[in-house]
Amino acid sequence: MNRIITPLVGFIAAAILPSQAFADAAATAAEGDTAKDEAAELAKKLNNPVASLISVPAQSNFDWGGGPTGDGFQYKLNVQPVIPFHLNDDWNLISRTIVPYVYQEDIFGTRSQSGLSDITQSLFFSPVSPTSGGWIWGAGPAFLLPTATDDLLGTEKWAAGPSAVALKQADGWTYGALVTQLWDYAGESSRADVNFTFLQPFLSYTTAKQTTVSLNSESTYDWTADQWTVPINLSVSQLVKFGETPVQFQLGGRYYAEAPANGPDWGLRFSVTLLLPE
Repeated sequence: MNRIITPLVGFIAAAILPSQAFADAAATAAEGDTAKDEAAELAKKLNNPVASLISVPAQSNFDWGGGPTGDGFQYKLNVQPVIPFHLNDDWNLISRTIVPYVYQEDIFGTRSQSGLSDITQSLFFSPVSPTSGGWIWGAGPAFLLPTATDDLLGTEKWAAGPSAVALKQADGWTYGALVTQLWDYAGESSRADVNFTFLQPFLSYTTAKQTTVSLNSESTYDWTADQWTVPINLSVSQLVKFGETPVQFQLGGRYYAEAPANGPDWGLRFSVTLLLPE
């Protein structure tokens, strides 16, 4: 009997083990595909200004060619935490804060300045689900706070106004625009009025490997000075993971199609965005 059972057990084991190994390999592959899909979804959400996603971008901007002689240089570090709040099943409130630190030289004469600039705070009320046509949108108030530590780094004005964004995402593409209008309502009377329109049309494509190519313009129209500032930004971003923490790196260049007489000619941008669990 043993001479019959032993070969039979061996035959069954030989048949089962490769099948189990194949099943384990298939499960591992499926888990890998799921992780890639989740990472691609995260990369896509980063293109959405009102995504329900906690992120902390640290954006370094380098600009050359400004100042009265065209030899000026400015470095601006924008720390831009984005925090969503779930109001109910239908609505989110997205808080977007921009805290800028600036170092510049030869922008105002031959002197240099450094310190905190004015903080911008925006609040977007945004539906949890896109519209029937697939559009994602948000709207709410924006505020400019006179937090500059040097008179030459800020407006010395309190300002507020409306802000809105609308975008659509499909097949890896994201396109839309963000617009903000600010008017001053208090502050130093000797300083120029704040009457700015900020317009940011954007277009990006995200691949299955979490690489994003982006084109946008962060344009500002100063109604008081009757002057456009129109930087054209082209950048490439990559989402990676350090352990369980997703981080996106971005590198890009900037050309100023329109700027004031003492404005910059071109610039570079490097940013690191940390994604945090809610």
